[in-house]
Amino acid sequence: MSKGDLTRSRILEEAMHLASRDGLDGLTIGSLSEALSLSKSGLFAHFGSKEALQLAVLEHTRARFGVLLVARMHRVAKGLASLRAFVNAWLDWIALPELPAGCPILGASFELEAHEGSLRDFVVKLQRESRDRMAAIVRDAVDAGELRKAVDVAQIVFELRGITLAFHQELHVMRSPSAREHAERAVCALLERHSVDKPEPASQRVRSRVAGHRKTRRTG
Repeated sequence: MSKGDLTRSRILEEAMHLASRDGLDGLTIGSLSEALSLSKSGLFAHFGSKEALQLAVLEHTRARFGVLLVARMHRVAKGLASLRAFVNAWLDWIALPELPAGCPILGASFELEAHEGSLRDFVVKLQRESRDRMAAIVRDAVDAGELRKAVDVAQIVFELRGITLAFHQELHVMRSPSAREHAERAVCALLERHSVDKPEPASQRVRSRVAGHRKTRRTG
């Protein structure tokens, strides 16, 4: 990586931190210049405009989350294991110390609701990609026989995304110490509702019948 690339990466890492804390609209060339002790002209040379900086930060945030996701899902089997790894990585990302008020992309999705333009379009694209990837993992779990074939994949994805949004608010707005526990319990409950009931192994059924028979004889 060249010196210029390292400098840009350092700038974007700090910009991601500021965007989490102050919101995407609160991120400016001026605030970033002050945080990094760099000249505004130098930052303009990298980005050229506030909107270009904001877009670069969203792209950097996606890439950083992608690195975390790849590490957490490496060699994890397809199906429910991958789905749990995906959701846990998302929860861990939201709780990162480097993101004092959570994920800048999630924050931007609220900031840009009523705005049109390239920033909103990019956030919508990222959200669709995330939703589609989660749906593909849910379908893998169905194909693996871990989730019922009749499940509504879109509904499961909707509810899982809702849990992560609730976790974001409980953790960063409400500052609830039990936010992660509630999120994990909600995920487990959701997946258990739709999981295929695994038949008891034959050997276990035999042991259960024998134990029941002995109990009957003792109490008879």
